[in-house]
Amino acid sequence: MRAAVLVGAIFSTGLVAGLFFAYACSVMPGLGATDDRTLVGTMQSINRKILNGWFLSVFLGGPVLVAVAVVGHFGAGAGAGAGAGGAVLGWLVAALVGQLVTVGVTMRCNVPLNNLLDAAGSVDGITDLAAVRRRFERPWVRWNLVRTVSSVAAFACLIGALLAR
Repeated sequence: MRAAVLVGAIFSTGLVAGLFFAYACSVMPGLGATDDRTLVGTMQSINRKILNGWFLSVFLGGPVLVAVAVVGHFGAGAGAGAGAGGAVLGWLVAALVGQLVTVGVTMRCNVPLNNLLDAAGSVDGITDLAAVRRRFERPWVRWNLVRTVSSVAAFACLIGALLAR
């Protein structure tokens, strides 16, 4: 059961890290090369469509599975002592920290920026698209880079836990 939880945590964390990485190296640079109307309208649409069961189950499932893996590691009698058990626990705790940073940055930074963009209204009704874009784009990209790094770090730590078993 512990192996299945770890594999699930690796899978979900890898998917989220890949999504944020794709935004960092392709989606946002691509949209950055477009006009204000295209960026604002596209991001409004993406932000509405990403709120679905598939994304939410993977995004929230990763931290839950990592937390279950940490608890399961203690439940199996493998504490923080020396040897492989301690190494696995260290990797799992580091992965959990990465997951918490990812969720925290998303909820405290990216989601409020998404909400701000949505509150601006339809692109047809926005009188100053350039101002809306300025308030959104740069901070959103910056915080996406932070959560990309934290989710990739969590993924790497989970691989470390797998290899230390």
